[in-house]
Amino acid sequence: MGVSVARIRVLVVDDHRIFAESLAAALAAEPDVDVSAAGSGPAALRCLERAAAEGRRYDVMLVDAELGTLSPGGTRTVPAPRGAPDGAPAGTPAGTPAASPVDGISLVAGVRSGQPQIRTVVLAEKDDPRRAAMALQAGASGWVAKDCSLQRLLAVIRGVLRDETHLPAALLTGVLRELTAARKHRTESEQLVESLTPREREVLRCMVAGLGRKAVAERLFLSPHTVRTHMQNVLGKLGVHSTLAAVALARRAGVGPAALTGDVVERGGQLA
Repeated sequence: MGVSVARIRVLVVDDHRIFAESLAAALAAEPDVDVSAAGSGPAALRCLERAAAEGRRYDVMLVDAELGTLSPGGTRTVPAPRGAPDGAPAGTPAGTPAASPVDGISLVAGVRSGQPQIRTVVLAEKDDPRRAAMALQAGASGWVAKDCSLQRLLAVIRGVLRDETHLPAALLTGVLRELTAARKHRTESEQLVESLTPREREVLRCMVAGLGRKAVAERLFLSPHTVRTHMQNVLGKLGVHSTLAAVALARRAGVGPAALTGDVVERGGQLA
């Protein structure tokens, strides 16, 4: 009687169809690997949702670092909505509209938030300490070169399933430098946010949620003039000159958006 082998379910996400299909075929030759391929971020999310609904969750996701930046001519560009077949997963009929692209780092972050048990590895055409650091911060477990050997990639896949983090040795110093700088910026941002009053922090959370002055006033039971004053104070204390800059700083400090439904806003007391 044969001994069953635990299988590793892998999803390859790359908008370069030939590369994605070739890599999937190579991985599928391994006796303990089941593999699927998706040609875009939205397609990958659909695959993950379908697999989760069927009780067949993926174990590892391999994501193109430049996902969403491949133009129909085969060159890398700034992400923009594209039509099939280039932006669609393998097998999508020509003429089928593709969803708006999701870049690689955003996909990593979304999967980390929605299905944290999945390990993600970023596949890169070139070493980029800044992007690698961003990937790790988003929740990736590894960053490997696209031209690495199959054995190396398999070692990384099996390693991240043991909760290991894999980076090329040449990137270590640069990535550590980027992570240290990001931590410093976050600490500075946190200190600025801490200088706000409780009410100003609540106004800032509303700004992060994208609420305008009138909506903030209605939510917090304040007059638009009072909200305007609070917003001016927030900008001044944070040392920025626009709402967008304030929101960016707030996010660096870990300030989340105010919940828009199902919560109760306190009136009076400390927050009034």
